[in-house]
Amino acid sequence: MQHEVVVVGSVNADLVVGVQRRPEPGETVLGSDLSTFPGGKGANQAVAAARLGGRVGILARIGDDGHGDLLKNALSRAGVDLGHLILTPGPSGVALITVGPDGDNSIIVSPGANGRLEPTDVERAGTLIAGAGVVSFQLEIPPATVAAAALAAERAGARVVLNLSPPAPVPGELLALCDPLVVNEHEAAFLLGDRDDPETMARGLLALGPRSVVVTLGAEGALAADGSGVTAVPSPKADPVDTTGAGDAFTAALCLRLARGDTLVEAAGYAARVGAAAVRGQGAQSSYPTPDEV
Repeated sequence: MQHEVVVVGSVNADLVVGVQRRPEPGETVLGSDLSTFPGGKGANQAVAAARLGGRVGILARIGDDGHGDLLKNALSRAGVDLGHLILTPGPSGVALITVGPDGDNSIIVSPGANGRLEPTDVERAGTLIAGAGVVSFQLEIPPATVAAAALAAERAGARVVLNLSPPAPVPGELLALCDPLVVNEHEAAFLLGDRDDPETMARGLLALGPRSVVVTLGAEGALAADGSGVTAVPSPKADPVDTTGAGDAFTAALCLRLARGDTLVEAAGYAARVGAAAVRGQGAQSSYPTPDEV
């Protein structure tokens, strides 16, 4: 196993503004100074897993703009293998983020180079995927690329972890490869078509075909579900400063511990501690903990 975790996903520049309240339609509000952080769900997961001591690789695209330099340097500093980080003419992906006084956020993503990650890139990265213990996906890249990479991971014997974010319809054949499917309550309700109590939603998601499911519940922890049942996983208490990227930190830690042989419940318990640690700092990658901090 060359890499414990390989991430196939997005790399974005996060442009963050703090606000006292979010504007209504047609309204303008004043915010804080603009801060720029390296982000993107794929890069966040890669950096978080690497900062936890994992051997991590990434398949992604960045633009040939100033943001691209920032993003590449952030991945490099974290120790992520950049052999399949592809420089692409045009803009990098960008996320426009507003953060409220309670630390909660709202996000708009402009895909940029992420939208040009293609199944042919997956073919060229065959050795990267074949050498992975776990391959992690999100939905900020084209669906056809996710499907191609998930099938490649399955054929190579790697464990497939899909974080359904941002929420979008996924075919049954992709769900069937997920071990686990990782969702928050909003994403679970999107897939199921209705909101219910978390345990009922976890069971409903399992009925859609994934091999296992993890439902994240923010400060309440998570639920881990598979054929043996549904288990509640608590989270340590934390005073949130900024929740941006906390879900990515959770998923990264989950993937790393699964690659190291933890059970789903054990991995989710560790991931809950990592997610709680991540909300205590500003930004996404800048808030991710080391093993000692966890």
